[in-house]
Amino acid sequence: MIARNPALLVCVGVLLVAFLGCSKPRPETGTKPPNILIFLADDMGYSDIGCYGSEIETPNLDRLAANGLRFTQFYNTTRCWPTRASLLTGYYPQQVRRDTVPGVKSGSGGVRPEWARLLPQLLKPMGYRSYHSGKWHVDGMPVASGFDRSYYLEDCGRNFSPRTHFLDDQKLPPVERGSGYYSTVAIADHAIKFLQQHQQQHAGAPFFGYFCFAVPHFPLQALPDDIAKYRSRYLAGWDAVRQERSERLKRLGLTHHELPPLEREVGPPYPFPNALAALGAGETNRPVPWSELNATQREFQATKMAIHAAMVDRMDREIGRVVEQLRAMNALDNTLILFLSDNGASAEMMVRDDGHDPSAPPGSAATHLCLGPGWSSAANTPFRRHKTWVQEGGISTPLIAHWPKGIKARGELRSTPGHVIDFLPTFLELAGGKHPTQRNGYPLEPLPGRSLVPLFAKDTDLHRDQLWWAHEGNRAIRVGDWKLVADKNAAWELYNLKTDRGEMHNLVAQHPDKVRDLSGLWEKQWESCRQLASKDAPAEPPARNSGKKVEPK
Repeated sequence: MIARNPALLVCVGVLLVAFLGCSKPRPETGTKPPNILIFLADDMGYSDIGCYGSEIETPNLDRLAANGLRFTQFYNTTRCWPTRASLLTGYYPQQVRRDTVPGVKSGSGGVRPEWARLLPQLLKPMGYRSYHSGKWHVDGMPVASGFDRSYYLEDCGRNFSPRTHFLDDQKLPPVERGSGYYSTVAIADHAIKFLQQHQQQHAGAPFFGYFCFAVPHFPLQALPDDIAKYRSRYLAGWDAVRQERSERLKRLGLTHHELPPLEREVGPPYPFPNALAALGAGETNRPVPWSELNATQREFQATKMAIHAAMVDRMDREIGRVVEQLRAMNALDNTLILFLSDNGASAEMMVRDDGHDPSAPPGSAATHLCLGPGWSSAANTPFRRHKTWVQEGGISTPLIAHWPKGIKARGELRSTPGHVIDFLPTFLELAGGKHPTQRNGYPLEPLPGRSLVPLFAKDTDLHRDQLWWAHEGNRAIRVGDWKLVADKNAAWELYNLKTDRGEMHNLVAQHPDKVRDLSGLWEKQWESCRQLASKDAPAEPPARNSGKKVEPK
């Protein structure tokens, strides 16, 4: 009957399509998947923005948080290039050779296995166009790795006059000092330009924006007016700032544990004694109590933190400009905006790039200052340690999520632990796709992360087994509220993060069985990473023989 009635056949077909379409509905945004935009800070501490307890003025980020979500227990990998590899591939960096695996060419110079595709390559079949601006620190080049447009700032040690930067993988001329260039502004300028071009030429397509600032990573360099704004703010010292931030964090509901004391014996992770001498009498490489510094040191240290604050302040202003561009193109409501840092604040102290001129105005192009362990301890309030370590201060980041059409919550907190490995499965779910299970016939390891989409609706369990870290011999694993952590060549320490996220009360002696179980899980994950890093997918299969005789060359 149906076959003989074309009109009825059409009706049945329409109903069938409607049924199938309803059987797996998209998120509440409708049929168009959201745009996705990441703002990534470099070496910024957990409490360095206003909505996470800072005295630094960040009204644009604060506004995004007030109209979205703040995550209280989100993690990175404790170092810049491993975090970027995890974010863009969805794997732990050791799995894709972007952090050191003994016996395998890996680390900052490691090359990803061919099967470890980057996010833009995975989003492209779903109709997304991808744009990058700023720091890269991944092997390969951005456009060659799937981005449609890219401004790549490789020389992040010269915020006013980079020598090495690229537009769409093509090298640009060096920037002359004094030309008016400042890296944070330039990164936002290119981001806005790419978004404007997208609106003009590809308005019907969703986009992925990956905008990575070079600040507040050393060298501490900022615009003079921005520095002047904070010139006298930090004369009270890092002890006072830590205490103020800790109290604000508690009032905001972001933390509730006691503030760990300054670890005055913990200095920079790498020794550069010549740099310390070059930086002058005001410098110190230990976070001693502020009262123990002399007047010269207090003035010098307060100035450094003023520059750091100026860099964060300027980053917030430039983020505000990008957000206004989204608003102007009517894209803000259906854009998932995420803001985070690639690791905790840094205790590193060194002089490189153009060197340090102690007679030049602090924060100018001729100077090369580093935050150091005193102010890094304040920036990482309320946690211990710094970038490169895997205590909470090194691996914790603020995470703001803003998406008016997809997140109903306004100003809520999410305490469920998350990690940068979770971004890729989150984005693929929102885009309506899945991670491939094989590449060139080679079965791929399942992604270790979990989609964060359920957390956009409510604070809920993601049913993950563990979170895992390893960097330069420092190691940690978290299962539930239990965290096992150790420095390089040191014994394991055990903490219950539910009551002691400051990692002050080592419970190794009270729970030896827990130490044994968690250390075994850490070793198992390490071996799994080592094995995966050793594997490469086979090359593309050869084309089918056409039957023609091929003469040997």
